[in-house]
Amino acid sequence: MHIGNLRPPAGAKRRRKRVGRGIGSGLGKTSGRGMKGQKARSSVRPGFEGGQTPLYRRLRKRRGVGKSARNIGLFRRSYAEVNVARLEQFEVGAVVTPEALLEQRIVRKLGDGVRILGEGDLTKALTVRAHHFSASARAKIEAAGGVAEVI
Repeated sequence: MHIGNLRPPAGAKRRRKRVGRGIGSGLGKTSGRGMKGQKARSSVRPGFEGGQTPLYRRLRKRRGVGKSARNIGLFRRSYAEVNVARLEQFEVGAVVTPEALLEQRIVRKLGDGVRILGEGDLTKALTVRAHHFSASARAKIEAAGGVAEVI
């Protein structure tokens, strides 16, 4: 094989459509636009519905309810959620921080912080530092002899 023998695969290269070049070309006279009418004369802008009120004007603007930006989730926080049962893999007396959870691969991304939830059981006394605790999670950590600290 030589560089001079290289060719693009069949059908990969297409010739440019040359319109208005005589009857024999198949695209002469009206250039493939058919007879008369709006689309034969000039293009119709996207969203134009022939004078009918277009869809983008028929539907109301979605900007949330009232003045609060919270309604549309603009300032929504995303927490990494961890259940109490997942903390069982730490040693007794360990300090569980968001960084420690990342190292142990319990969470992949911290986002806006860590939220500890109460699913499962905890038997070890741990010091857990997180951004938020559910009431059941806090109760289970303290029942095991640990401390729940809000960062």
